[in-house]
This record gives sequence, structure tokens and C-alpha cells, in this order.
Amino acid sequence: MFRVRIHGRGGQGVVTAAELLSEAAFRQGRYAQAFPFFGSERTGAPVVSFCRIADEPIRAHDPVTTPDAVIVQDVTLLGHVDVLAGLRPDGFVLLDSPRRPADLGLHGAPPPDRTVVVPVPATAIARHHLGRPLPNTPLLGAFAAVTGLVSLDAVVAALLERFPGVVGQRNAEAARAAYWLVLGPDTAEAAPPAEREGATLETAEVPRAAAG
Repeated sequence: MFRVRIHGRGGQGVVTAAELLSEAAFRQGRYAQAFPFFGSERTGAPVVSFCRIADEPIRAHDPVTTPDAVIVQDVTLLGHVDVLAGLRPDGFVLLDSPRRPADLGLHGAPPPDRTVVVPVPATAIARHHLGRPLPNTPLLGAFAAVTGLVSLDAVVAALLERFPGVVGQRNAEAARAAYWLVLGPDTAEAAPPAEREGATLETAEVPRAAAG
């Protein structure tokens, strides 16, 4: 079983991100569940959502306390919330930020040696494609690239089903741009030009680090 915890603030689509991830996994024949935890329902308040993905029926329904991956949609939480709590030693951390891991303060214990920390300029990508600062769909594209747990096609299909018409297409473009950005320029050269659009933003260099 692969466990994901998503941190953000109200209004950033934190719950929607978990639901879309579970839908993408379901499309690939996996079992999946998604559910939120609300500390407060007001806009801007910290919000956490959870997603589990497995090859067998999932019987657990409690919050994810030992995630394999953590997605942080708002890095202003880093100084106030221990987003890394319980993270498995070989886990993944995706952050909505154009800054290098060394420049980002992580509240609590530092990530274990084998943790892969990937900052992604998700908000910048979202502004480019959606015209709004909603980092959730670019981060799902980045998650697909980093973990390989779900495919980009499955993420895009989930987005197009959830958001019909132009809104869905723009969200799909944002997810594709983040996906190819994280994979790097050499890999992205093989992608269709339309899918690479937005992956060359000036803020979009993605420094990857195994943080310790």
C-alpha cells in the first residue's frame, strides 16, 4: 500500500487533489481511497487530506500517519506544521516552490537520508495555464513523474472527467507541464510540444535533492 498526505490551506483544492489522485489510481485498476481532515473550514486555514492506493482492498480508514509521500501545497506551513511527521525513510516530498530544498525551512526533524525532496513551481504553472494560483493539479502531474505510482494519462483522464470543457483542458495542461518539468529537459524533448508548454517558465528550474 502507498500512503499520501497532502497539506495546504482552505481554498487550494487540497481535498480535490486527494480525490483526483484516487480516481487516477482507480483508472489503472488499483484500489484507492481519499478523505480530508479539516482543522477549520475557513479559507486559508490549514487543511490535510489523505489518499491510500493499493493492489488489494483497503480496510484502513484512519488518517495517514506514516506517509510514503507528502505533498505540500503551501510552503508557508513549513514553519508551523510538521509536514514530515511519520514520513517513511525512503519517501517523497513535493513542495510548491521554485526554491531549492536547502533554502526551504522544514519544521521538525530533517528528512531521512533517502528522502527525495522535489520543489515544483506549481503556483507559477497554475497561473500560466489557469490564470489562478491553484497548485493542486500541477503537483499531481509532478507526483506522477516523481513516483511513477500513477501515469500522466490517468491523471489527465481524472481531470477531464472532473472538470469538463475548457477548465478540464487547462488543468490537464498544467499537470502535463509540471510532469515534463520534473522529468527534466532531456526527457521532455521526447514529449509533444503541446504537452511541454509551460514547462519552460523562468521560475521553473526544478532542483531535486535527496535531503539529509
